[in-house]
Amino acid sequence: MDLLRTLQDIVGTENVLTGDDVRRRSVSWADHSPCQALAIVRPANTGQVSKVLAVCHAAGQPVVPMGGLTGLVRGCVAGPHEIGLSLERMHRVESVDPVNRTITLEAGVPLQVVQQEAEQHGLLYPVDFGARGSAHIGATVATNAGGNGVIRYGMTRDSVLGLEAVLADGTVISSMNRMIKNNAAYDLKQLFIGTEGTLGIVTRLVLRLREAPRSVQTAMVACGEFGDVTQLLKHMDAALGGSLSAFEVMWNEFYRLVTTPPARGTPPLGQDHPYYVLLEASGGDAGRDQARFEEALGEAIEAGLVADAVIASSEAQRESLWALRDDVESFFRLGMPVTFDISLPVTEMEDYVREVLARLEQEWPAYRRFVFGHLGDGNLHIIAAGPPSREARHGIERCVYEPLAAREGSVSAEHGIGLEKQPWLSLSRGPAELDLMRRLKAALDPKHILNPGRVLPD
Repeated sequence: MDLLRTLQDIVGTENVLTGDDVRRRSVSWADHSPCQALAIVRPANTGQVSKVLAVCHAAGQPVVPMGGLTGLVRGCVAGPHEIGLSLERMHRVESVDPVNRTITLEAGVPLQVVQQEAEQHGLLYPVDFGARGSAHIGATVATNAGGNGVIRYGMTRDSVLGLEAVLADGTVISSMNRMIKNNAAYDLKQLFIGTEGTLGIVTRLVLRLREAPRSVQTAMVACGEFGDVTQLLKHMDAALGGSLSAFEVMWNEFYRLVTTPPARGTPPLGQDHPYYVLLEASGGDAGRDQARFEEALGEAIEAGLVADAVIASSEAQRESLWALRDDVESFFRLGMPVTFDISLPVTEMEDYVREVLARLEQEWPAYRRFVFGHLGDGNLHIIAAGPPSREARHGIERCVYEPLAAREGSVSAEHGIGLEKQPWLSLSRGPAELDLMRRLKAALDPKHILNPGRVLPD
C-alpha cells in the first residue's frame, strides 16, 4: 500500500506496525481483544507527527490517536480502516523549572513519571488516578482527566500552561506558554484540552507544578445519612482552611464488596453503615496540621455527622485505605461491569442515586449495583456488574443517564465521550452547543480524519 510505504519513509519501517504486530496489542486495558487497526504508526517527534498527518490528510485517511489505552469510553479504539497514531516513542522529559514550577515534556510520558520528576524537585503534579503508571500525559490532557485531587487542584485543564499540537493537515500550533497569566488574545490551547484528539494531536506540554505538601492526614469515616456526608464536606473544608485535598464517598454496597473476601481489603470500620468517606488533607506543618485535622474530625463526631472513624497513623495505613477506594478488580469477578462517570450538583445526588438504583433494581435485577466517587467535586461513579449483554448495556445506560437531564447533570464528569457516551451527549449539551462544536470540527478538520465518529454525534 502506497500510503503505508510513505509513512514508513517518515518514521521508519519498524515504526509502522501491521498485521500480527498490531493484533498482538489489545484494544484497551479493559478489552483484551486484538487491536483491529489497519496499522499503528509511532512517530518520534512533533515533526514526524506533522508529516504523518499531512500525508493522511491528503489521502483522506482516518487517524485514531492512541495513548496508554487506559480510557473508559472507547475513544482510542481503532477500526480496520483506521490508522492508530501512538506517541509511545515521544517520552522525553525536556526540563523541570523548580523556580517557575513548570515541567516541559513530550506527550508520551506516563503520568506517573511526571509525578516522580516533580517529586525529585520537592514539587507536586496534582492530577492523579489509578491508571497513573500507563496513562500518557498527552492523553490526560486530550481528555481533561480528573482524579482524586480535583477538589483542591482542579482538573487537568488547570495544570496546563502551554502545549504544542498538530492539526489534521499537519500544521503545527506551538503555544508553549510558561506563564500562569497570559491574556494575549485567544487561549488556543483550550481547543485541544478535553476534545479527545478530534481537533488536533497534542505532542508537547508545559505543565504547572505545585509545592509538595510537607504533611498528609488521611481518615476513613462512616456516616449514617447522606445529609451528614454533605455537612461533613462543608465542615472539614472550612475547618481545614482550604487544605482538604480529597473527599471520596463509598456507598455501603461498594464498601462491602471491597472489604469482603475474595477482595484483598479488610474493613477498617464496620460494614453496616450506609456511607463511608475517605478524606485527606495536606499542608506545610506536620504537627499543627495533624492537630487541626484531628480537632476538625472530633468536632464532626461531636456534631453527630460521623458515626465512626479511623485515622491513618502511617503511610502503610494510608495506602491501605486508598487501596479500598481504588479497587476495581473486584467488579470483574462479578461479570463484565458497565461503568458510569456522571456529574451533578451535590444537592441532587441523594434523590438521583435513589431513583437510578430503583430503576436498575426493577428493570435489571440480575446486575449488582455500586456507587462511589469524588463527591467533593460532584462526580459519581456508578457500576452495574453482571452477564455481558448489548441489550442490558443500553437499558442500564438509559436508567443512569435519563434522570440526569432534569437535574442538569453531565453524562461525563472526567472520562470523556468517545464512542460509548456519544448517543447520550444531547442530554448534557444543547442544540446550539452541539452545532458550534460541529463548526469547530469542520474548520479545523474539514476532512474529518481525526478520531472520526468520536465525541460528536452525526
